[in-house]
Amino acid sequence: MSEKGLTTINLKKINKSKVYQYIYKKKATSKLQIVQEMQMGLSTVSQNLNLLEEEGLIERNGYFDSTGGRKAHAIRIVSNYKISIGIGILKNLFHITAIDLYGNTLYADTISLPYSNNSSYYKQVADKIKEFIAVNQYDEKKILGISIATQGITSPDHTTVTYGAIMNNTNMKLEDFSIHLPYPCHLEHDSKSAASLELWNHQDLDSAVIFLLNRNMGGAVITNRVIHQGSSMHSGTIEHMCVNPDGPLCYCGNRGCLETYCSANSLEHASGLSIKEFFPLLREKKSPQLTQIWEDYLNHLAFAMRNLNLVIDAPIIISGYLAPYFTEADIDYLQKRMNSSSPFALGKNHILVGVHGQYTPAIGAALFYVEQFIQSI
Repeated sequence: MSEKGLTTINLKKINKSKVYQYIYKKKATSKLQIVQEMQMGLSTVSQNLNLLEEEGLIERNGYFDSTGGRKAHAIRIVSNYKISIGIGILKNLFHITAIDLYGNTLYADTISLPYSNNSSYYKQVADKIKEFIAVNQYDEKKILGISIATQGITSPDHTTVTYGAIMNNTNMKLEDFSIHLPYPCHLEHDSKSAASLELWNHQDLDSAVIFLLNRNMGGAVITNRVIHQGSSMHSGTIEHMCVNPDGPLCYCGNRGCLETYCSANSLEHASGLSIKEFFPLLREKKSPQLTQIWEDYLNHLAFAMRNLNLVIDAPIIISGYLAPYFTEADIDYLQKRMNSSSPFALGKNHILVGVHGQYTPAIGAALFYVEQFIQSI
């Protein structure tokens, strides 16, 4: 093929990608708007719209209000053209979710299954994933892949868990799952998956520190819209910051880690109540004991936030299982505690709260394949 022919094919691919990406970002647009804002010829835009529509990637759905002439078709991507499956593995259960190309949750479920590092467990997880896909009647051809978030630091190539003290899953391998599944598979640390979701939800976010307040605590650091991994993949493990050298014993073998004060497990241990029981009783304000337990929790959280904010001058994001339980009053309390002992005041708008609760790592993991697909068009 001639150089000119290659150039023409490449140009067509580039134009197709530009038109699709534009529609994706606008969510709803018209042909004329694409022509004007993309500065493309009408015939070029029409050709690409026809091609994208033939492939099932976009649709003309609804109309814009008339400005005098015929109403313009509202052009959108087909958001369920492809689906990504995310898994969040914990010690006694796993979360599973399906998301569309905008990251919207189509369905989510929690499945009780104690972790065990053997082939039977991995096959059971794979079977539950296949059952989830079948029950929800997802076309197998639409599935982009299965992305698995686990409690454990992964190797740089995301094939192996290199540190898994919580679940005792050190040396868990991606292949343990993928051998049973007819889809592409990916393995990620759950805290990094949570950070991916917060990046997705905050498109203007440059840097941040993520506090993943799950059953066990986690964390992540974002700089220049990139999740910082570190030379050994353990950047952002703020749960192992020592806040009291004489404090409780952590699962890592050391004492006084933030994990022992600010995980959901630590809150349940201190109160003797489940999380679902603790917060309704706390909000009734009838128990000084529960109020004190919650204030102690917030004080330790504020202490860690204050110190980390001195190292990384960026917004703080409260994410994960406990995030939906935080109130405006709780955020005010954190801000006041942080600012009372810091030379640099942190504005309330610099403390953000995630909205996906316990499904955060699973949804964040699923975004891995969505982002790959969008970039591939």
